[in-house]
Amino acid sequence: MPYSPLLIKPMKEELTSIGFKELLTADEVDAAMDGANTGVTLVAVNSVSGCAAGMARPGVRLALESDGKHPDRLFTVFAEQDVEATAKMRGYFPDIPPSDPSFAVFKDGELVYFVPRHRIEGRSAQAVAADLTAVFDEFCQ
Repeated sequence: MPYSPLLIKPMKEELTSIGFKELLTADEVDAAMDGANTGVTLVAVNSVSGCAAGMARPGVRLALESDGKHPDRLFTVFAEQDVEATAKMRGYFPDIPPSDPSFAVFKDGELVYFVPRHRIEGRSAQAVAADLTAVFDEFCQ
């Protein structure tokens, strides 16, 4: 059962306020990913969990505020709310078990890096940011 939209609104805004495009339906996911065949796309699977609040969202914000390279596109789905969109997005990385929060990095439409919950949970936002920054440096132009 999805959470109240009022409850998760601030959690969604943490990502949309820094440039993530929120994908609410399966059709929006397909349209976004169909257009992501060139360059680098970062997908954030958002969540109500404590590690999303304390590590994932602050970590990606720090990574995107860095002076280094950044992805061309930023998309987000909310696991406990936008169930259809999240399921469709997970179809773009079918060999990876569902994990939220998580980050998926696509280059020219191909999944090149994935950060599951167990690599977020229990770490600092700075450590998550350092991992993402290293991925951006490797794959972004």
